[in-house]
Amino acid sequence: MNQALDISFRNTDRSPAVEEVVRERAQALARLCDKLMHMRVVIEMVGRHHRKGRLFRTRIEMKLPRRTVVVGRASESNPAHEDVYVAVRHAFDAAARRLQDNARRRRGETKTHDGPPQGKVVRLFPAEGYGFVGLPDGQEIYFHRNSVVGSSFDKLALGDAVKVTVHEMESDKGPQAGTVRPVGRLRQATARTA
Repeated sequence: MNQALDISFRNTDRSPAVEEVVRERAQALARLCDKLMHMRVVIEMVGRHHRKGRLFRTRIEMKLPRRTVVVGRASESNPAHEDVYVAVRHAFDAAARRLQDNARRRRGETKTHDGPPQGKVVRLFPAEGYGFVGLPDGQEIYFHRNSVVGSSFDKLALGDAVKVTVHEMESDKGPQAGTVRPVGRLRQATARTA
């Protein structure tokens, strides 16, 4: 990694101790990502104001086979970056996260954010103020009119798509919904009971 690492300083003196820390962190990134071909690290002092003191910014450019990943830690909003070592650590931590995200994307392991299960209204009893949502696995969830978000119980119709958050406690009618959120536009149906 030593041949593929460029370290430069702007508006501050070169520091062998900081360079050594950068080399160690760069070696750790190289172990994390075997595709890393070249890295350029720029350490810059910014904000020479009397009230705010001197702050450091660290910018890292990492050359991969088909892309370049750039991480630049803005220091103006973080007073901890008065310490050059903190600024370097924060930048390398962010670079490690970016490389890990890149590796996950290449492997097809993108994050999915599962929301509440989606189902359809399968039975509705408007006079009594309740109904049932059928989930794709065949389970039916009881819901009361007060569980429907946005006071839209009276607009629900059979077949309407809804997202359901299941309450931990069951009712006398089986699993109970904590909230029922209509998905999309609600249809007004003439036949509303099961």
